[in-house]
Formats: sequence, structure tokens, C-alpha cells
Amino acid sequence: MYESITGTLKEKDPLKAVVEAYGVGYRLNISLSTYTRLPYPEAKVHLYLSQVIREDAHTLYAFDVKEDRNLFEMLLTVSGIGPKTALAIVGHMEPGAFQRAIHTSDVRLLSKLPGIGKKTAERLVLDMRDKFKGPSKKDALLSLNLSPPEPHLETDAIQALIHLGYHPLDAQKAVASVRSEEKEEQDLGRFITLALKKI
Repeated sequence: MYESITGTLKEKDPLKAVVEAYGVGYRLNISLSTYTRLPYPEAKVHLYLSQVIREDAHTLYAFDVKEDRNLFEMLLTVSGIGPKTALAIVGHMEPGAFQRAIHTSDVRLLSKLPGIGKKTAERLVLDMRDKFKGPSKKDALLSLNLSPPEPHLETDAIQALIHLGYHPLDAQKAVASVRSEEKEEQDLGRFITLALKKI
């Protein structure tokens, strides 16, 4: 089992990255969020790995954030969620926002993710809630290194931005940026207005 890789980024595109370490080039499947945060080719990178073994292939998935990798592996334990869907979820929703969506049973927000319909979103809520709230809740949260769920204001603001047609990841980043600057803001309308200025 591989844990991580440190090497030189040789190539990158929204689906994969090639990292050279000790003369060997590793082809790594990556999430969209990891792609947006990768440096230019020839830069040094450190990525966290997850190996998925199938009968016809051994595939390495890489993430620049350990929490993304941990969430990816947790998603793979959900019935009907394969590597492609798990990677899409991680690439479009940060772990903290995903935990909040599960905690609040936000099926509508989850249904906005690529490849996730209403039924899959409902199954995600049921299965992941058990993982977060079951006997291993403490271990699951520690492995994801997630903070406690935030107030509904942020979730409502993200939903509103997505409803307006903005990308879920952009919506999350904008809302997080506003919250870091306006720690006391509780008016949803003003919060959304401020977030729109960040996109």
C-alpha cells in the first residue's frame, strides 16, 4: 500500500498528473481540486496516494490534501460508489462541506455533484451518516481531520450560489472567504452578496 509520493511534477491535466521520483514516472489519477492547486510542471510536489486494485488494473489516485485522500477512501466503502464517482465528489466538494451536507441531510446539494442523482445522494447521506455517527465516529473524524459542522448559514449560501449556476467548488471557496473576513455576519442575503463578489 502506498502512502505518499514526493518528486518532480512532469505533466498535469484535469484528470491526471505524472510525477517523477528516482527516475520513475508515476501516472496518477487526480481530482479537479488537486489539479487546480498543483504548481507548474518541473516543480517539486508531495501528494498523498490511494491505490485501487481491480481485476484488470492497479490504479494510483493522488491528492494534495490528506483529508481529500481520506474522504476518497471512505467514499469507496459506500455501495455503488466507485473510484470515478468518489474522485468527482472529492474534486467538487471540500471535506468539511461534504460532512456538513451529510450532517444536515442536504440531498439537494449532494445531487448537484457530477454523477450523483437524488437516489445516490440519499444513499450517501444514509451510509456516510452511519460512518460519521457510528461506533467509529471519533476515528472517522480524526482520519478526516474535519472541524465540527458549521451553522446552516454557510450551507444555505453555498446552495444559493450553486442554484445561481456557480460551480460547487467556487461557491465553497467564496463562502469560506467571506466567513473568514466577516466572522459575525448572520444575514443570509448580505452573506450571499459578499460571496458573489468573491467569485
